[in-house]
Amino acid sequence: MLIEMHCHTAEHSPCSSVPAVELVRQVFAKGLQGIVLTDHHYLWTESDLRQLRRSSEVPDHFLILAGQELRSAEMGDVLVYGATESLDRGTSLAEVRRLFPEAALVWAHPYRGTRTPSPDDLIDPLIDGIEIFNTNHTARGNSRALQDWHRYRFTAIAGTDTHGSGYAGVYPTIFDHPVTTVVELAREIRLGRCRPFLKEIPRSGAHALVTEVTIGTKGQDEQRERIIIRAIDSDLRWRSAERAFRITQVLADHGFAAGRYRVPQPIDADPASRTLIEQGLRGKSLFDKLVSSPADDWQEYYELAARWLARLHSLQARLTPADEFLPREEQRLARYLGRFTDTGHKHARKVSDLVERVLAEERLLLASGSGILLQGHGDYHPKNVFIGQDSQENRSTLFVAAIDFESSLLLPPAFDVGCFLAQFRNQLFHHPDILAALSDELFLQIYEEERGGLAAGFLRQVELFRARTNLSIAAYLIKVGMGESEDLWRVLVEAEQALTNL
Repeated sequence: MLIEMHCHTAEHSPCSSVPAVELVRQVFAKGLQGIVLTDHHYLWTESDLRQLRRSSEVPDHFLILAGQELRSAEMGDVLVYGATESLDRGTSLAEVRRLFPEAALVWAHPYRGTRTPSPDDLIDPLIDGIEIFNTNHTARGNSRALQDWHRYRFTAIAGTDTHGSGYAGVYPTIFDHPVTTVVELAREIRLGRCRPFLKEIPRSGAHALVTEVTIGTKGQDEQRERIIIRAIDSDLRWRSAERAFRITQVLADHGFAAGRYRVPQPIDADPASRTLIEQGLRGKSLFDKLVSSPADDWQEYYELAARWLARLHSLQARLTPADEFLPREEQRLARYLGRFTDTGHKHARKVSDLVERVLAEERLLLASGSGILLQGHGDYHPKNVFIGQDSQENRSTLFVAAIDFESSLLLPPAFDVGCFLAQFRNQLFHHPDILAALSDELFLQIYEEERGGLAAGFLRQVELFRARTNLSIAAYLIKVGMGESEDLWRVLVEAEQALTNL
């Protein structure tokens, strides 16, 4: 049973602009089974609730109850369910307990602003539950509240805390058993037989426990709050993940937080627990979008990916050490070759030659001074690019975002372009209709247009890094047991062709 537990009416809360009739109708329209009005220091009478039901024209099975929000002496705002009279501001919780022993007391929005409750506060015997989700919490507050709920296992509810039109019922509470009165509702809270309405889905993640959390009910166009929580398994991996988090933070602060070109907004980083929290993206990877969408849409998605990358490079950001690129390349290319030599693969000699040629060209590029280094993505490919749409009824709300910045460093911009083109061809090789429709030349044309031109030698560098990316793809195929596949031979031949094009 889904119930809106926290809302304020224009009739009895000066802070609210939404009439009770509108609140009830909005919550009913969302598919919830009930609403509790919680005006400040005011308890609706039973006769007023009956009149409200008639005016709202909702079915008899829809629950309309009354509680109240108390500014308590001890803990600030507390939701009181089951008191039989309005409470005065400043009433102590001990006094509420004495007067109404069957009532349920829930600490309202304790993570509002910068507040973070202590463990002792969260399990205070004066209260029966904690409101962990609330629209007056930031995404960070809701995320921390969720983690604390799992850590300390107190009784939790959610409440929208509605004060205006359009968002009632966003954060409902689910009750395990049906209730018909506020007395029954209070008892279920005291017994812990309720919880916030959310989905938590474990996702696979390299060296991390990744959980995708979706909070609340579907709004218009299913705009629910989504967060991704990653618990990292080692200090080494934490340093890499935390660095990527900080890079994303800077990008969000410089134009990639919203609008058409985005990154997942960082929410919180906790070194003590090695936990990162970021905004979840609603959408599909460019790969999935292309293979599942009509052909008329392909070019728009492809162009968005090119423009996103060009905008990243146009920032000319320099966030990481300047001397990382070549040492990392030497390590990575040695690792790719090791996959072949360690298994005695028949193409190990060819790969060794290709690695030597790529490294020689990279060293020459950096030594010549023509390879300007900018903050790049480092692993830009169709499965790390997301296409979403804020409003499914409004095509103009289409956006593109990139994820996974753990490989981000100062690099030649052509690195990201060559990586994308090589990975695009490899990932979509078995979709020849898409490859025929979306050429390398189109991507380069849009990238150049967005950047306002290309540096001398840029296209030559793209071929170099296309070859280098094909070596990484070949090494991955060895890793996943596809060392004898036709795909491996194909990407090695394409690497050789790219180097010939130099």
